[in-house]
Amino acid sequence: MPNAVSPLAPTQFPELKPIAGVRLAAGSAGIRYKGRTDLMVALLDPGSTIAGVFTRSKTPGAPVVWCREVLPHGKARVIVVNSGNSNVFTGKAGRKIVEDTAAAAAKAAGCKPEEVYISSTGVIGEVPPGEKIVAALPDLVAAVKEDHWAEAAKAIMTTDTFPKGATATAEIDGVTVTINGFVKGSGMIAPDMATMLGYVFTDAKLPADVLQELLSSGTNKSFNATTVDGDTSTSDTVLLAATHKAKHDKVTKANDPRLKDFKRKLEALLIDLAQQIVRDGEGAEKFVEIRVTGADSKKAAHRIGLAIGNSPLVKTALAAGDANWGRIVMAVGKCGEKVDRDRLKISVGGTVIASEGGPVPGYDEAPVAKHMAGREIVIEVDIGLGKGKATVWTCDLTHRYIDINGSYRS
Repeated sequence: MPNAVSPLAPTQFPELKPIAGVRLAAGSAGIRYKGRTDLMVALLDPGSTIAGVFTRSKTPGAPVVWCREVLPHGKARVIVVNSGNSNVFTGKAGRKIVEDTAAAAAKAAGCKPEEVYISSTGVIGEVPPGEKIVAALPDLVAAVKEDHWAEAAKAIMTTDTFPKGATATAEIDGVTVTINGFVKGSGMIAPDMATMLGYVFTDAKLPADVLQELLSSGTNKSFNATTVDGDTSTSDTVLLAATHKAKHDKVTKANDPRLKDFKRKLEALLIDLAQQIVRDGEGAEKFVEIRVTGADSKKAAHRIGLAIGNSPLVKTALAAGDANWGRIVMAVGKCGEKVDRDRLKISVGGTVIASEGGPVPGYDEAPVAKHMAGREIVIEVDIGLGKGKATVWTCDLTHRYIDINGSYRS
């Protein structure tokens, strides 16, 4: 049975307008799921460049290994993504399936295998039905269309309850360029690169090294600032492709002032997609923003925010609407960063709860309890030591998380 749509989901998938040089298709290869699509292809025009960031897991899947190997070429013509099976810990058989997939996609698209990028998501440790993927590719490549963004986003879902997409426009040299992206992710979400699958496309004329710098920077401010359950996937991949169809002048450096608007819009789009993943956290009913200020450094603030966001005790209190701020104190104290108990200040929903080493005298829990009963929760922690600050996004932890993951393979 499919999971009920998250109460934190947007009302609808956004309208993603066509991007010159990008066409997509989705189909059913029968990999694991019945009655739904499970294979996506994105076909890019010749000359397209690409950047990527991948999981830092020490047990990556065969598709991740393949993408790392071909990424230095900086060129892309095809992206193939399947859901239902992650092709992780599958040995030589898994590698052969990736190579066969790349060869079949390259033949169908008329390109080199090293211009094919592959991702897989789903169950770990089961060899995927490679022959089904390979057999489906010719018809899928032939069926690509410029407006199949929603279909592509749906095909890569696993325990997701809604497809996730975002769009933006930016200006480079006075020329309008478009950025579209879609992602999947719901569980096994913890920041150590990107912790999900994501695909972003633009018609901007940007070389691979510039794309790489922009993507790496944007990932740190978006996907790497999210956590659902503290578990990092073995298949995490985010790709950023540029088709070079826009008519602006050539840009060769990521710090070029002409890219200021593009960089800002790209980062905003990545944050939007990252927050949608948190809003679709397995069993989630509340979206939580954790703002840490006054830390010894930006890195320290980030670690403190994640310690709060990853704490099962904090997350279950959030689920129950319990204003148990002592659990926040616990999480701050355990993270290993520099903290002075007597300078710490904690606020929830704008109400200061604790400061100067203890609870605020006369503190009224009623407004905090009301805030925590809502869908959107803000926790602010001022460490009181320096200028380091960071924002982390997480969700609550409900019994539905156990229900979903306890029956994942059945």
